[in-house]
Amino acid sequence: MAALLDSLTAGFDGDSARKAVLDAILRDGLPGPRSEAWKYTPLRALERRAFAPVEAAVAAFDPALIADIPAPRLVFVNGVHDAAHSDTGALPDGVSLVPGEIDGTPRAATADTRPGDDVFANLNSALARTGVVLRVEAGADIGTPLHLVFIGTPSDTDRAWHLRHAIHVGEGASLVLAEHHLATDAHRHLDTATLSLRLEPRARLRHARIHDAADGATSFLRTDAVLAEDAEYRRLDLELGAALSRHELNVRLEGDRARVVANGVLLVAGKRHLDTRLGIEHVARDTACELTWRGIGAGRGRAVFHGGITIHEGADGSDANLSNKNLLLSEGAEIDTQPVLVIHADEVKAAHGATVGQLDPGAMFYLRSRGLPADDARRLLTVAFMREPLGVIASDALRSALEARLDAALAALEDGK
Repeated sequence: MAALLDSLTAGFDGDSARKAVLDAILRDGLPGPRSEAWKYTPLRALERRAFAPVEAAVAAFDPALIADIPAPRLVFVNGVHDAAHSDTGALPDGVSLVPGEIDGTPRAATADTRPGDDVFANLNSALARTGVVLRVEAGADIGTPLHLVFIGTPSDTDRAWHLRHAIHVGEGASLVLAEHHLATDAHRHLDTATLSLRLEPRARLRHARIHDAADGATSFLRTDAVLAEDAEYRRLDLELGAALSRHELNVRLEGDRARVVANGVLLVAGKRHLDTRLGIEHVARDTACELTWRGIGAGRGRAVFHGGITIHEGADGSDANLSNKNLLLSEGAEIDTQPVLVIHADEVKAAHGATVGQLDPGAMFYLRSRGLPADDARRLLTVAFMREPLGVIASDALRSALEARLDAALAALEDGK
């Protein structure tokens, strides 16, 4: 047995259903290089590590870290709910936001899933005991952004925690949500998290997610969303990574005319490894997805992007578009991108494309000819390139906060950090 799985499953005291999930994990083990879903993200070094469970007490951190994150907000530190720094007193009518226990039933495997491919999602199913429960009543219009904050902070040893979240947006309701994954000081913890999301007919969700963990941290995160008829899901992922991070976004467009706009920014530097996988399924008629992702690789960082779109039989009228463009700013950086489009229906519109390259020399020449120094020209082009996906966020205040965080990350690249 790998040291990783041995440490994560030690002392398990759950029910028989969760125990069956763990037994299957131990039988299948971690995915290896022959797994198509993991071929660019090796786990050999991780499987030799061991992690202790988190302590029940809330770990201390500098409150300045969340000073610019307004209420309403729910805060977790090293996987433990922090009531002192949470603030849900100003929740609008029609919404419930609480920490709570979530059903641990694992998502059913798809036909092309190999044994072990879902190991971290299944570990989360078996081991998670708490998370965020967010419900919006039918017809409620929640314009004030709600903030979910997850902080990793140092402790006496490397620890692991698991959170499982559920979000339900009722019929005709709307919600703005911001999800923050942050770190204070250096640590080498591991966390897993899964989010189950359901949008009822005509529901609207605007969702921004920022992942900026510690240089030594490991994160395995997953979002599974189901959209009913005429529902619309617009989201932005700002992926700044960790030592090793992976996020899987799975969206099923189950109702006619359901729509998802899922944009993202991938920024990897130093020795960080960042893995992002999209799985968009068009199940009903006249559904649409628009996916615009931009990436930058610097230092010796590595980014992996898989953009999968499947249009099922009977999903006529589907409209699917994926664009993934990437810049390499150093010779040691690497970006692997894989757009995948599978169509089983007639009368559809679909397009995908991916590029990996450097800044346009023609654009650089133009700016230099207008008197801009090389560093300023490079900075201007890079910022413009990376900001394009942020237009999916309609909230001015939230978009400005995301732009500021992105600009700070880009500035750190220029400073060699």
